[in-house]
This record gives sequence, structure tokens and C-alpha cells, in this order.
Amino acid sequence: MSVTAESSPSPFVRDIELITASDDEIRRALDDAEIAPLLPALAYLTGDLTVLREDLRPDPLLFAMPQAGLSDEQAAAVRALALETLIRYRDDGSRPAPAPSDGQLLQILEFTVGGVPMAPYLPLLEEELAYRGEDRRAPGWQLDELAPGVDFRVLIIGAGMSGLLTAHRLQQAGVPFVIVDKNAGVGGTWWENTYPGCRVDNPNHNYSYSFAQRHDWPFHFSTQDVLHRYFEECADVFGIREHIQFSTEVLSAEWSDDDLTWSVHVRRADGTEETLVADAVVSAVGQLNQPRYPDIEGRDSFAGPAFHSARWDSSVDLAGKRVAVIGTGASAMQLIPEIAPIVGELTVFQRTPAWIAPTPDYHDPIADGLRWLYAHVPSYSEFNRFCIFWAMGDGALANVTVDPAYGPTERAVSEMNDVMRLLLTEYITAEFGDRPDLLPHVVPQYPPGSKRGIRDNGIWARTLKRDNVRLETERIGAITEQGIRMADGTEHQFDVIIYGTGFKASEFLTPMRVTGRGGIELHEQWQGEARAYLGVAVPGFPNLFCLYGPNTNIVINGSIVYFSECGVRFILGLIEQALGSGKRAIEVKRDVHDDFNEQVDEANSKMAWGFSTVSSWYKNDSGRVAQNWPFTLLEYWQRTQRPDPAEFDLLG
Repeated sequence: MSVTAESSPSPFVRDIELITASDDEIRRALDDAEIAPLLPALAYLTGDLTVLREDLRPDPLLFAMPQAGLSDEQAAAVRALALETLIRYRDDGSRPAPAPSDGQLLQILEFTVGGVPMAPYLPLLEEELAYRGEDRRAPGWQLDELAPGVDFRVLIIGAGMSGLLTAHRLQQAGVPFVIVDKNAGVGGTWWENTYPGCRVDNPNHNYSYSFAQRHDWPFHFSTQDVLHRYFEECADVFGIREHIQFSTEVLSAEWSDDDLTWSVHVRRADGTEETLVADAVVSAVGQLNQPRYPDIEGRDSFAGPAFHSARWDSSVDLAGKRVAVIGTGASAMQLIPEIAPIVGELTVFQRTPAWIAPTPDYHDPIADGLRWLYAHVPSYSEFNRFCIFWAMGDGALANVTVDPAYGPTERAVSEMNDVMRLLLTEYITAEFGDRPDLLPHVVPQYPPGSKRGIRDNGIWARTLKRDNVRLETERIGAITEQGIRMADGTEHQFDVIIYGTGFKASEFLTPMRVTGRGGIELHEQWQGEARAYLGVAVPGFPNLFCLYGPNTNIVINGSIVYFSECGVRFILGLIEQALGSGKRAIEVKRDVHDDFNEQVDEANSKMAWGFSTVSSWYKNDSGRVAQNWPFTLLEYWQRTQRPDPAEFDLLG
């Protein structure tokens, strides 16, 4: 049985400290400030909305730029005004003003994003501003009160970010659960991926649970080891680890129409197999867990070490070796700069270049002054989280939306997309301008947003310019015993081959076999076209719920942690709806599911990633965009608040 967690502040968030710093100490801290959230946080903190000066309001079109697009003079004025405000706040005893009214909060919010109408976002922001550990997304029900005497058990597949989140919410609702994970530890992708340079490309405040915020991140973008420790700490602090069965792989799951239960067949590390019975199953295996190897002739014939970036072989010494890296996606572009100074010769095989975006602080530690502000200014961290949400999310969605009136092409899909292209091209040209031999090969020929973009602080250009690094863009013909033979017959000899070729993102829930109502098998029903309602529910499969399911991936818009929090709330709502009605199971109606997926397909066709013909892991083998969410983040939050009873059938 799970232990119901008490409603208490999160241990990840320290109490905000009183300000005792001198004027000069505050001034020095403000030199390190993130500018965009500063005045909104102070207006919220003090109740003084006069700090929201019109001349210091960001331009919404430039909001994603450094300093929210404000000039150096404007940024200096923001810091000066913040200094005056914080000194008054300190001298008044560091006493926060009462929470603002909805009208005042709306005024603060619209200033934050440059005047964009934001009334629909008010409830969402109120959740985000639940600082000091308040958890406004916790389930508002308890199993023993909702369905007294009912024994309802949930099996969660995966102990990564989504699996731990599901366990925590079930625990809060008093629902018994068990987690099974094929790995020997928690963390999912952050346990499996240990390649050099592995780190998140989402700012820490956005890539962390809303209820487990911490203000002492060491970097702006956490490294793999930091995130792994974070999820380990979550498992321990919330008492989840004791419910996890590690080194346990799910082979299959079968639904019983008679018992209304799932029988989940697992294999332990010692090879023994067992069947676990549960009332509901939550798949929290994600999309990026099955490495994809390239379909290249002779791939198994290479005599030396060869491995995928997601299965990094740390026993292989790369020092002084001739190394080939196939692929220039996100993982490859993180590991290549790390190994380039170590190896003897490095050849990078690129099929399609990625758009790289300037992120000067990508590898930087968080400055002491910024840490001080997080610790002493209530709501500053939360407003920073919201600024990231807007800059990377709904505020940027228009940049990758097709405008039919513009005449979309493989260059750009709208005027805004073309401006985005020009800015990114300008950056790439500045980085590679002194290497005319490289420049034509590093500027993409497809619209920005069509493939996953890569953050860069200049390290990519510095790496490709190294004397011991060569970029190869011709087509590979075959892999041989000694190395790689190109399509034109040229032979390259290598000591090590590393595959940075991504994952089988479209093969959801593989390699498990999942059998639903009436004996239908999930992958046979999908026929290569994985679909789910809101990425969560599939018709014919009662009480089977997915997280990071079909069409819940984000491109430039948001954090998967946010999506998982929304999805888990929806799942808890579905369980509540079934048990609260005296039933045992719940299933989405097929017409609801089908109508939703038609809307998703139509909307994806109007996005850069759906319009462009460039190859991408966003698409499955048939060319359908099976991964991406094409609507706003707000819409997913709204649609997952509470299930509509009319959209589901109850069983039992």
C-alpha cells in the first residue's frame, strides 16, 4: 500500500530569507539578474504596480531574445528601479504585500510578456506562482473517501521523470501502486544517457517539477549527473523508491474483460518471469528510450568498438584514436565537442545540418547574484519560470506556424519564420565566416522549426574548425571491417564508430506486447500509426494510460515536465471519475479519439514540422507527425484539467 503524503511544503524549496544585505550587495546581485521577471516579481511582491513602467515593458516580438529584447539602457534602468524597490522592501522588514487581485495580477502578467492579452492564462499563472512549496496540482481526493473498501492498484512502467511523478500523485491520493523499470536505478533517460557532454537543453526552472522546485541549480542548463541526482532525490524525499522494482522488464500486458484487470508479464534480472496483476497500467516509458541505429549495409561487420550514444561504452578509451561519429542531432552535437580534444582524428558524418541557436550561457554556472535573488525575492523564481514558459512556448509558436498568405516554401513558412531564419543564419555565418569550406554545409535548407534545433554557445564552430576534426557530408555506402566506405567508393579507416542517430521515437510502447479488450493487440490496432486521446487514452484499452504519448512532444514550445504534470492530473481525474461512479474501469470513446486525432493532424500540417519535407524524428515511417503537439501549452493545460464524462465509457 502507498502512504498518503501529508500536505506540506516541498523540501526542495527553502524559505525565502529576509534581506539584510547592504545597498551595494543588492546592486551587485542585480548585475546577475534575469531581466524579464524582475519588475513583475517586484510588483507582485510589494503591491507597487508603478514599477511596471511603460518605457521598460518588453517588446513581445523580441521577448525570446537576451534580456527579453530590452536595450542595455533599458536593462540598466530596470536594475536601478529594482534596487530602489528592494532597498525599500528590506527597510520595511522584508514583508510581502498581500496577494494581488486578479485584475492586478493580469496587469502584471501582461506587462511581463509585453502587452499580449493574457486573461486565459491567469489560472495557469496562479498555479505557477504557488511558491514556498505549495502544490496546487495535487489531487483533491482520497481513495478511501472516494471509494471506501475498494482495492484499486496501479502499475507504472518506468521510473523516469513521468513515472516518479505519477507515483507521487497516486501516493497523494492514497492509491496503491508499484513501479517496474528495466534499469537498475531511477531517472529514465537521465540514468541511461551518460555520454560526454550530456545535458538538458531546457532551462532548469522549466525542466523540473512545479512542486519540487529548487533555487540552487549549479548551471542554467543541468548536466546529466545533476538531473539524475535531482530525480533520485525526488524518489527518496517522496518515499517512492520502496515501491520500485528495478531491473524488471515488461514483456507484455493483457486486459481481462472478465476481471477488469491487467496482467503484466515481467522478466527479472536473473531471467525469471512473473505476472503482476493491476487494475490500471500507466506507461511512463517515454518516446526516447529505444536507440535507433542507421540502416547501413555492413553495420555489424566493423571489427572495432561501435556503440550508440544512448548506450555509451565508457570502457572504450578514445584517446588518440581515429573516431567516427555518425549523426549531428542533439546528442551527437553535445558529445562531439567533448571528445574532439581527446581523440586523434574525428570524422563527423552529417546527413542534414541542424539550426543552431545562440545560447551564451548554455554551459555557464548560475551566478552568485542570481542565486541570491532566488533566495531573497519571493516569486522571482516563479516569474522566471513563467518567462521561460512564454519565451519557449506559446509566445514563440507563431514563429513556426504556416501562413498560407505568405506562400510557404522550404525556405520559410511565414514572414516571422523567415525573420527567424535570417537571425539564425546571421549567427551561423558569424561563427563559420572564416571557414568558407564549412559554411555551405552548416546552414540548413529547411524552415526553422522543421527539425529539432540545437543550443550553441559557439562550441560547435570551434569544434568543427579543429585541425583534427573533419565534417563529411557525402552519403555513406557501407560499413566495413576497417571503417566506412562512402557511396563514391572512398574508404575511411577508424578505430571506433559512435552512432549519434537518435531514437525509435515513433515506436511507442515497444517492444512490449499490449492486448486490450476483445483480444486486440495495440500495435496491430495502430498499424504503425500510434495515436491516443490527448496522448493519454486509447480506445479498446480500458485503464491503460500513456505519458509522453503520441503527439505530446514539444518542439520549441515548452517542457515535457509540464506536459507530464498535465497528463498525470488527467489520469488521476480519469481514475477518480471511474471509482467515484462506482465503476472499475474507464475507456475513451472511439469517435472522441478519432475526432481529436483529425484535429491534431490538420493542425500539424500547418506547422513548419508538418509542412516541410525534411527528414525528422517527429514523423513516423508513413510521414505522419506522430510526436508533436501543434496547439498552445495553455490548451493542453485546459483540456487536461478534468475529464469530460461524455467523452468516456465506464466499465464494471
